[in-house]
Amino acid sequence: MKKTLIIVGIVIVVIVAGLGIAYQVMINSTKSHSPEETVKYSKNGANLEVFYNRPFKKGRVIFGELVPYDETWRTGANEATTFETDKDLSIAGKTLKAGKYTLWTVPGEINWEVVFNSKMYDWGVDFSQKSLRETEHDALVITVPVQKENQTTEQFTISFQELGSGAEMILAWDNVSIPVNINF
Repeated sequence: MKKTLIIVGIVIVVIVAGLGIAYQVMINSTKSHSPEETVKYSKNGANLEVFYNRPFKKGRVIFGELVPYDETWRTGANEATTFETDKDLSIAGKTLKAGKYTLWTVPGEINWEVVFNSKMYDWGVDFSQKSLRETEHDALVITVPVQKENQTTEQFTISFQELGSGAEMILAWDNVSIPVNINF
C-alpha cells in the first residue's frame, strides 16, 4: 500500500511538472508571435500606462475576418489589455475614475466601441476564442468613429499623442486607427 502511494505521488508530480513545462512553452510561443509592450504617458500630473500584446498582420484580412465585426475583441493578443491611470480622466465627456482597467473594443465598419472594464482577467479569451469580458463590470463605454489610413500598420500598436490640454490614445492596425480623446 505504501509503495503504491509513493508511485501515485511520483506520477502526480511528473504530470504537474509536465503541464507546467507545457504551459511555459505555450506562453513563450505565443509571446514570440505577439510580443508584450507597455506604453506610458504622463501629462498634467496624470500618469497613464497600457500593457498589451502586439500581433502582426502577416498578410491577413484583420477587421471583419481575423477580428470579427460587432464582437468584443481583447484589443491585442494573449492576456487582456490593461489601461491604468492614477488620476480621474474625462473621455468623450464621461468620467473614468483613477484605477486599473481591462481595455476591450467592439470593432465595427464605421464605429468602434471602446470599453474600460473594472475586472482583471488572466487571459483575453476562453478556449473557444470568445471574449472573457463581463459587461456588468464595464466602467466606461464610448463610441469612436473609424479612421481609415492610407498606410498599413503591420503590427498592432497603441500609442499616445499630444492633444491640446489632453492626449489621444491611438489604436492602430492594418489600415484602421481609432483615436480616443482623453482630457486630464
